Amino acid sequence: MFISSLLFFILLPLIFIFFKTPKSNPNSPPKSYPIVGHYLSIYANRHRLTQFTSDLVLSSPTLTTVLRRPFGQRRIITADPAVVRHILKTNFSIYQKGDIFRSTLFDVLGNGIFNVDGDDWKFQRQLSSHEFNTKSLRHFVEHVVDVELNDRLIPILAAAAANDSVLDLQDILQRFAFDNICRIAFGYDPVYLTPSLPKAKFAVAFEDGVRISSERFRLVSPLIWKIQRFLNIGSEQRLKEAVTEIRQFAVKILTEKKEELARNPSIQSVDLLSRFLSSGHSDENFVIDIVISFILAGRDTTSAALVWFFWLISRNPAIEAEIVKEIDLKSESLVYDEVKDMVYTHASLCESMRLYPPVPADSKMANADDVLPDGTVVERGVMVSYHPYAMGRVEGLWGKDWAEFRPERWLETDETTTGKLRFVARDPYTYPVFQAGPRICLGKEMAFLQMKRVVAGVLQRFTVVPVAEDGGEPVYVAALTSKMKGGFSVKIRERKE
Repeated sequence: MFISSLLFFILLPLIFIFFKTPKSNPNSPPKSYPIVGHYLSIYANRHRLTQFTSDLVLSSPTLTTVLRRPFGQRRIITADPAVVRHILKTNFSIYQKGDIFRSTLFDVLGNGIFNVDGDDWKFQRQLSSHEFNTKSLRHFVEHVVDVELNDRLIPILAAAAANDSVLDLQDILQRFAFDNICRIAFGYDPVYLTPSLPKAKFAVAFEDGVRISSERFRLVSPLIWKIQRFLNIGSEQRLKEAVTEIRQFAVKILTEKKEELARNPSIQSVDLLSRFLSSGHSDENFVIDIVISFILAGRDTTSAALVWFFWLISRNPAIEAEIVKEIDLKSESLVYDEVKDMVYTHASLCESMRLYPPVPADSKMANADDVLPDGTVVERGVMVSYHPYAMGRVEGLWGKDWAEFRPERWLETDETTTGKLRFVARDPYTYPVFQAGPRICLGKEMAFLQMKRVVAGVLQRFTVVPVAEDGGEPVYVAALTSKMKGGFSVKIRERKE
């Protein structure tokens, strides 16, 4: 492997000289060259890989395509629900995270739940599942999200409205979600969402760690980042620094929790970290990996979903009006019941994530030879990716109006009651925004409750107005989760009665 990689680096300048880097054309497949495969097209589209791979998948008659990487590596990408079901459920035991995924993300995620298979995954999932029962969800909404909303988020938005100032709503929502996940999962309040908007070292380190780790997947060969890491140069030097800062933060949370439990062994703490410590796992690195994984899940996904949601409704005032009408009707209910029963808002969030999923693509590695339902041959060791971003744009799944933001596609009239609207969920293999099968997201309901409470709290009082100069669509960028490039600059207006 080393010799072949070395030869590639020697030949790479010649390849770029003799072969013109191709331009992206969604109507024709990229050209594959000897040795490098499709790498020239991948490189040319490195700043828009989600859209590039989506175009390739959607132009395939089977909704499945194969990207050839250097040295004969193949990556299969699909938007076919039958294939998604095959890899996430039917043949779940064959399609695992695998060595490539695990080694690439290990520096940041370690042995956390998102980076392991087998017994380690089963144990973490089983213990984590207790955190998502009805009692815990009600507590989360009424005592964590609602307090964070009313005591921190709303005052910041009100001050911005009074001062006519510009906020980066993406940053604000990430702070909000970070405080929430730390409080519910670890019993720790980082107080990250405050009027001064402190630039915490951990937040910067976490952003850099996730970004650099995900960029490793795009390199010609993993040997590149491994050499850089060994020499401690380039982006790997920054990654090492970021990981140190991330783990120091996690150690602080862990130490405080251990001290709390030591002072009061009989404490009836229900947070996730206490459950793991009480389970007998004293390995500090193992518990820290769990802490980091849940920060990633709780901070980045819900905030990403809300950012694109607020942008979409700003462009669709009629939909915003329907959401506000529903909020007003439910405002007399208890907080938990209010958000649980917000059908139109729930449909609007699903529709937003159809177009802009927080995780645009996910990959599994085949640990045995296989054949996909569409006839694609999969050799052992090949990565197979399913593509929620592309799947939300398949006309055969969503109709000719797939490009429209239309919450009504998730609703129907319930004839058995008083004609009220009823939410109609899509098959999870058609809409795998929360994964599907045995690894379906444990926090799905918690995420919806949090997002609906934020939407209700914000839109009942304010209107969110983007301040982008060109008024066009923001740039959707993705690492492990999606972001709006450059943030989401908005002004906040008090809603008129």
